[in-house]
Amino acid sequence: MAVIGVIGGSGLDNPDIFSNPRDEQVTTPYGAPSSPLKRGTIGGAAVILLARHGREHTIPPTQVNYRANIAALKAAGCTHIVATTAVGSLREEIRRGDLVIIDQFIDFTKQRKMTFHESFEPHHPVHCAMAEPYDPSLRRLLIDECRRLGRPFHDHGTVVTIEGPRFSTRAESRMFRTLGADIINMSIATETILANEAGIPYAAVAMSTDYDSWRADEESVTWEAIAKVFAENAAGVTALLAGVIPNVL
Repeated sequence: MAVIGVIGGSGLDNPDIFSNPRDEQVTTPYGAPSSPLKRGTIGGAAVILLARHGREHTIPPTQVNYRANIAALKAAGCTHIVATTAVGSLREEIRRGDLVIIDQFIDFTKQRKMTFHESFEPHHPVHCAMAEPYDPSLRRLLIDECRRLGRPFHDHGTVVTIEGPRFSTRAESRMFRTLGADIINMSIATETILANEAGIPYAAVAMSTDYDSWRADEESVTWEAIAKVFAENAAGVTALLAGVIPNVL
């Protein structure tokens, strides 16, 4: 039986879609996860919800204990993980409110614990393949549900993950465009790497909330602007996941 872990996604504990919720305090060999795990069901499917930055968004991106988050979901029995995230758009065609079903990442972080392997057994190094980091079956479910709902979306996109919590300079933002990134955020690459190491199929749906810093005709991105766009579109992301989760096998 599938157990779907959901990371991020404020609103998913809405009683209208999340049945029989209960909190579970957990710890891991890597410390405590960002929030208690909330167990319940969506459309009859078993779901475990974890708030990436804490339930009151108190944990900055670099300070998130990504290893504990993934380890906690694995120990709790998650067979799949679907993540949601707000991103800046690096492409004109990815507009505010659009969804992107991510298929690649570029990692520009510098300070994080991004592997479970702090040492190797003698003569047994472990190097995780990462050519296709996002699970194709989960991505297909997300794409099909976006089409069914009529949501503005993009069926692929490369995310660049930066350290944060600051936003990019204009020069950095333009550099990331030349490198082939389509969207930018401060969390997804780290999470993706660890989910792959843990052997858990993982997919992420990103919501574009701003144009980062590359457009000279716009004011610089602010958290207040991001929060406003996310709040205006959060119900759509919730509906997307509520449609996908019961179909995960």
